[in-house]
Amino acid sequence: MDEEEQPADVATSPAPPADLSVLLITLLKGVIYRDDDERLWGMLLNLQTRVRDYVTVLGLDLVLDEAEGYAFLKSRAESADDEATPKLPRLVARRPLSFPVSLLLALLRKKLAEFDAAGAETRLILSREQVLDLLRVFMPEGSNEARLIDQVDTHLNRIVELGFMRRLRGQDGQFEVQRILKAFVDAQWLAEFDARLAAYRVQLQGAAGGPDEE
Repeated sequence: MDEEEQPADVATSPAPPADLSVLLITLLKGVIYRDDDERLWGMLLNLQTRVRDYVTVLGLDLVLDEAEGYAFLKSRAESADDEATPKLPRLVARRPLSFPVSLLLALLRKKLAEFDAAGAETRLILSREQVLDLLRVFMPEGSNEARLIDQVDTHLNRIVELGFMRRLRGQDGQFEVQRILKAFVDAQWLAEFDARLAAYRVQLQGAAGGPDEE
């Protein structure tokens, strides 16, 4: 009986190393933090060029911040030169944010900038009550504070889900602000923060007493 013939590309195509496969799968699932897995982080630093080459085929870019210790994938921005090229489906979905969540993220980013300027610690830890205090300052007079307190947990859950905060184990109501927030709210955005807050206040005045945006 003749030996079964194998396709030529099976024998000649090199399989990607296991480390590269682990990195790609982990990045496609979410963010890699240095503090969560030092070994995985070291693998990423060593193989980042190959990771970038692989994800480019998927229309993605690797964002890696060695100083802050995080890495994630984002969809590549389309340019005018790409008009003749068929658009790829988005692998990393955009997630719309409600107005209260957007406001809270802006306030947390400002708090993180102030914290870094003080230079005392590296981890910004906030209690649920401190988060409430951030929001109270920007609520219009006569707003329903009881309602704000009831809904802050929903907003915090959403921000934790997005990866911008994490709950501290064994410390009820304590949250760490994840430094990846800096990658999504950049320095230029922060420089325009006061103007943005003025716009937020106008929107809050118009929404006072009305239902929250979902």
